[in-house]
Amino acid sequence: MFTHLHKQPVVMGILNCTPDSFFDGGTRTSLDAHVAHCARMIAEGAAIIDIGGYSTRPGYAEISEEEELRRLLPVVRAVRKNFPDIAISIDTFRSGIVRSVYAEIGTIIVNDISGGEYDSEMLETCGKLALPYICMHLQDVTQSTDFMSDMQDFFAQKNAVAQQYNIPQLLLDPGFGFGKTIAQQYELLRRMNEFAHFNLPILAGLSRKSMIWKTLHCTPQEALNGTTILNTLALSKGAAILRVHDVKQAMECVRLLGFFAS
Repeated sequence: MFTHLHKQPVVMGILNCTPDSFFDGGTRTSLDAHVAHCARMIAEGAAIIDIGGYSTRPGYAEISEEEELRRLLPVVRAVRKNFPDIAISIDTFRSGIVRSVYAEIGTIIVNDISGGEYDSEMLETCGKLALPYICMHLQDVTQSTDFMSDMQDFFAQKNAVAQQYNIPQLLLDPGFGFGKTIAQQYELLRRMNEFAHFNLPILAGLSRKSMIWKTLHCTPQEALNGTTILNTLALSKGAAILRVHDVKQAMECVRLLGFFAS
C-alpha cells in the first residue's frame, strides 16, 4: 500500500468525530457534514482520510470503547460508501476498535498514538488482520539527556515487534506535541532524517500544534501559515505523509517542493 511513499509524499486529511478535539472539535455535528468535509479533502488531494473518535488533546476526557465506536462507525460506513477507493485510517489506541471497524469495512490503516503501549493486543491484532500500522512515539522524554537516542531505541523495539507479528507495513510517527518540550520538538524536526535508516515511511503530524502557536503567540485557528512552513521543513527532512487539517495548503507544499527538487 505504501511502496510509493519514498518517491512521492502524500497528504492524510483529518476527519475528527469528536466534540472536543483541540482545533475542530464539535464543528461538524451531522453525518452529512462529515461526508461533505471528506469530499472536500479528497478533492483537494488527500490520499488518506484519518478518522478519529477519541480526542487526545491536553486535558482530554476519557470515553468508553462503546462511545468511541458509536462516534466512529456511522462516519466510517459513510466514508467507505461514498468514497470506496479512498484509503481510510482509524485514529485509535484500542485493538477492539480496530477489530470492529475491520469487521465493518475490511482493510484499514491503524493510527495508534500510543505505539501499542496502551493496549498490549494492538500490534498482534494488526498482524493477524494484516493491517498497516502507524506507530507514534508518545513517551515523555522532557527530562531525557538524549531524547533522540531514546526515540531511536523505541522505534527499533517496535519495529522488531511488528516483524514478529508480521505487520505488513510499519510507519513511524515521531509524535510532535506529545511528551516533548517545544525546544525538543524543533530539534526533532531538524533531525527527523536520522530515522531514515529504518527505511520506513515517516508521518509528520504538525498541523496547528502548540509548538507553532505558542511560539508565534497566536491561536490554533491562526496557525495555518506556521503549519505550512513546518510541513515544508518536514518534507525536506524525509516525511512521507503529512497529517493535516488543511489539505489544500499541504498539497501545495508537496507539489512545490517536488517541483523544486526535480
